[in-house]
Amino acid sequence: MGIKNFMGRREVATGHVPQLFQVKDYMTRKLITFSPDQGITEVMETLLKQRITGGPVVDANNNLVGIISDTDLMHVIGESRYHNMPLGNRKVSDYMSPQPATIDQEADIFDAAARFLKSGHRRFPVTKDGKLIGQISRMDVIIAATGLKGDQWR
Repeated sequence: MGIKNFMGRREVATGHVPQLFQVKDYMTRKLITFSPDQGITEVMETLLKQRITGGPVVDANNNLVGIISDTDLMHVIGESRYHNMPLGNRKVSDYMSPQPATIDQEADIFDAAARFLKSGHRRFPVTKDGKLIGQISRMDVIIAATGLKGDQWR
């Protein structure tokens, strides 16, 4: 008696298969951004008001130049105490993380999840030709994963 195949007839692969669950489908496009010349106190107030932990820093042409996060702000606070000086008029450019790691909009959420695990980052800006077009966070990847069906886990 032969082995029966219960999978049914297989389709022949034809060319490029569109990738499902790409970063561009789940990234946030409306972002709160900061400028390099913005004051640190204003950034802190914005983060608190918007209940976020950081955001991209862009120049006047919307080119991504850095990221400012709550971790960067901890450095500001620590320095202020060490030097016994108020926050004053310190600028984002003095504390932001320059040249942040980005992720391609065509990457799938599995690649994004792996990069989050490897890097420890909480967000990745998404750029196109150096211009900021969005941002994907760990929560965006979790939201995407809840929509996956059993046959889409590859």
